[in-house]
Amino acid sequence: MPTDPRGLRADAPLLDAWLRFHESAPTPFTIPGHKHRTDLVGDVVAGDVPLYAGLDTMRLSAGVLADAEARAARAWGVDLCRFSVGGSTHGNQALALAVGRPGDRVVVARTLHRSMLLGLVLAGLEPVWVRPRVDPAVGLPVGVVADDLEATLAAAPDAVAVFVGDPSYVGTVGDVGALAAVAHARDVPLVVDAAWGAHLGFHPDLPRHALDAGADALVTSAHKTLPAVSQGALVLARSGRIDPARFDAAVEATATTSPNGAILASIDAARALLERDGRRLLGDLVATVADARRRLAAVPGLVVLDGAGVDPTRLVVVLAGTGADGVAVEADLLARGRPVEMADRDTVVAMVTMADTPETVGGLVAALGAAVEERRGAPRPVAGSGVWAVAPEVATSPREAFFAPRETVPFAAAVGRVAAELVAPYPPGVPVLAPGEVVTAATLAALEAARAAGSRIAYAADPTLATLDVVAR
Repeated sequence: MPTDPRGLRADAPLLDAWLRFHESAPTPFTIPGHKHRTDLVGDVVAGDVPLYAGLDTMRLSAGVLADAEARAARAWGVDLCRFSVGGSTHGNQALALAVGRPGDRVVVARTLHRSMLLGLVLAGLEPVWVRPRVDPAVGLPVGVVADDLEATLAAAPDAVAVFVGDPSYVGTVGDVGALAAVAHARDVPLVVDAAWGAHLGFHPDLPRHALDAGADALVTSAHKTLPAVSQGALVLARSGRIDPARFDAAVEATATTSPNGAILASIDAARALLERDGRRLLGDLVATVADARRRLAAVPGLVVLDGAGVDPTRLVVVLAGTGADGVAVEADLLARGRPVEMADRDTVVAMVTMADTPETVGGLVAALGAAVEERRGAPRPVAGSGVWAVAPEVATSPREAFFAPRETVPFAAAVGRVAAELVAPYPPGVPVLAPGEVVTAATLAALEAARAAGSRIAYAADPTLATLDVVAR
């Protein structure tokens, strides 16, 4: 049964405002400068409406954004919500500013996105890293476990917050409730980067979302697993361990003052759709992915992530047993018009959402199966990415290293020096090397292996890895 987006407007004040703007066709003397003319630079500006003097008046007198944010807060069962047009990147950095002061220590899961590490730079927080457990059978993370968090907090009793990511980039789901219990026993907030889990908690076959499991704050991307415009995200929290005034100030400090109304409206519409039709749409999605997993599991040597610790909507396969190279498989899928979210030598990650159908997913399954057969070779052990295995050695705070004088040295000569830059294979954008960390031979080997396996080396001053930027002596 198709969904009529105009039927959502009564439940989505920002969507309603966006539709009304186009119905009224005003002649604005405000920004944006294109004035809604598509004859100047093309249809690329079609649908672009600002929040100020667009969805609302310049003084925000209609309060449509505040109304939409309050509805989202209720949907996730908390009292604080802010919409972001800067993605989960903005949300992570805002929450870093919200929980501590310069010099405070925070426990941070090493699987978190680079945006959180740069949030630590902005806030002047000092990370105490906790590493995820890795499933050796597939070489992928299963998340931070409560015992490891307890040990980390015992070693850092002055920590003022805990930051973890759940679900992971590859769809593995941890026990957020147990992590919350550990954090709360020391009266510190648990902040969860759930960029890949905006749909969780809205169907009985899905894991609970982190806030329902006891977390204090959550950032999630509406554009990843929900049908929102790129960069649309939500920052949600419950007051108590999170100060509401500080929360708002942190969001405002890192937000644009010219938010895109179309992105905001799409977040609102996605939330309304999730509340109205989410159970049906997510049920269909779970069934479609389950069927895809069954079909792919029949491919000899192919391992499909499945089970209680995996988001039922994620489609992740491990290729080592087939001998196929994931980068080559990805190239075949691209040639067939089916790009995937991530591929490295051993792993292919395909995002399947409520916007997919059994037909589109069936086409992906057929193309993926054909590509694996075309690229099949001798089975090999799972290598496991250095992204998940890196053991950081901290020499100074990320902020101090980021602002320190730096010099560029040959890649191999960087061993023993302190990194001045962040380097991460992308995707998933998880740092292998961060500002303030000692460059080790293991770190360089992990980066070189990622590059050799076809990953793009992101954020580095020299993405070829011929050189690295280090703190000057």
